[in-house]
Amino acid sequence: MTKSTTSSAKSTIANRKWWQVLGPGIITAALVFGPGSLTVTSKLGAQFGYQLWWVVLVAVGFMVVFTEMGARLGIASPVSSLTIIQRRWGKVVARFIGLGIFCITASFQAGNTVGAGLAFSELFGTAIEPWVIFFSLLAIGLLFFRSFYRVLEKIMIGLVGLMIVSFLITLLLAQPQWDTLFRGLIPGVPAGAEVLTIALIASSFSVVGAFYQSYLVKEKGWSQQDSHSGRRESIAGVLILGLISSFILINAATVLYPQGIPVNSAADMGLALEPLYGNTATVIFMLGLFGASFSSLLGNATIGGALLSDAFFGNHQLSDAKVRRAILLVILIGAAIAQKFGRLPLELIIFAQAITILIAPIIAIALLLVAKDAELMGSLKNSRWQTGLAVLGIGVLLFLAITHFRMQFLS
Repeated sequence: MTKSTTSSAKSTIANRKWWQVLGPGIITAALVFGPGSLTVTSKLGAQFGYQLWWVVLVAVGFMVVFTEMGARLGIASPVSSLTIIQRRWGKVVARFIGLGIFCITASFQAGNTVGAGLAFSELFGTAIEPWVIFFSLLAIGLLFFRSFYRVLEKIMIGLVGLMIVSFLITLLLAQPQWDTLFRGLIPGVPAGAEVLTIALIASSFSVVGAFYQSYLVKEKGWSQQDSHSGRRESIAGVLILGLISSFILINAATVLYPQGIPVNSAADMGLALEPLYGNTATVIFMLGLFGASFSSLLGNATIGGALLSDAFFGNHQLSDAKVRRAILLVILIGAAIAQKFGRLPLELIIFAQAITILIAPIIAIALLLVAKDAELMGSLKNSRWQTGLAVLGIGVLLFLAITHFRMQFLS
């Protein structure tokens, strides 16, 4: 390539409009923020007001570090992340990670399916079961599009936009106490908030989502020339995740905390709005709940299916038939459990959390070691400060894993 051609290519990339580079980061934000995250964030705001807003910002900060690292890896490496892991540490490790992530996504999928169905059952006053079937079939139908990634990208951007608008409107209706709000940026964990704080960090700091970012940038077709805009978009996507989480916590702290109204499900926050702000506020919030649930339903299944297929068959492209069949399997598992139980069974939550405890630190360490490799990463390798922040993030993951294990299995 001549010098003038290279300059032209870089100029073309630099002149792209902001919406032309949206995609992988938005998808990551959409799949990470699901009904579980919404419930935990609402519960924190309802019980402790604005006091734990700082936790959202810290969790999102670590998510930015690892998501941006995953984006650089996807751009720099000619092969998938699991292929790199297999070549360096063996097929057993790669398959353990791929199968583990599949089990995690399949286990949590029922919660996403129930959340999507619940939003519309509340809106129309109907049973949840028909909506569970409808949205599962809709997700399956999307798999038949020839360019599934492009369809996924457009849907995720639309659903994230729906969440932002819905939760922003409810925030403006709630009218937060701004003077008290910013005190929530002062670190501190009130008594009784330890479990929920851990849950919030775990739900917002998703190493699995950050790891899959390396696959999404490949689906987008980014190369070294796109590294600047790609990394910027990845960071923007995660910051949007933090924005949505902040909206939810502030809403709950403003509306529910003063009245002492508890939150036990993702729908409770929306239903609590009606007596104060009318049916319109509840409808708007439920649309946001649908956006969070259906985006996670699609994204969760995509991660689980793609990584399972990559680990065992060496295929990860969303256009591949084996990948689509694996994605279909996750959707069907979620729909079957949702239809049978109408919720996410506690046993599955414990099972998925136990696997997450094992896999999340392994993925984070593998991602860091590869991102530090100058031979593979070239100019995109980690800087010292990026490595330092990643090590700190791994420390947080190990602390969460040990704490959760002691609370769940030794108490």
